[in-house]
Amino acid sequence: MKKKILINVEPTYLEEHSDPFEDSYLWAYKVVIKNNSQQTIKLISRHWKIFDSNGSFREVKGKGVVGEQPVLEPGEEFEYTSGTPLKTTSGMMHGSYLMQNFEGEEFEVNIPPFSLDIPDRNKTLN
Repeated sequence: MKKKILINVEPTYLEEHSDPFEDSYLWAYKVVIKNNSQQTIKLISRHWKIFDSNGSFREVKGKGVVGEQPVLEPGEEFEYTSGTPLKTTSGMMHGSYLMQNFEGEEFEVNIPPFSLDIPDRNKTLN
């Protein structure tokens, strides 16, 4: 089932909301969740792991996403935008969503790793 739930993430550096003098760098990320399964599913919770280029790490866990627990019928997509700050000019994120089908079965869907990099800047491997 989880292979039939597709997750696509597109990060964007928010230069106008970042302050390099304060080591404060902000990214938005747009997530599209597509239900390619034959079952209706509900997103129950999220779990993010966020790393900066210094190796600092933090976890974000919580109910739903952006205040919602979307229900996706077969073939439907749900899109949302959120954000994360870092203290360095690059980093990476990955995580998982806990989903539930309408038989009550819960399953995890992995969110593939993606880089948070300032455009036109030398990238630091994380």
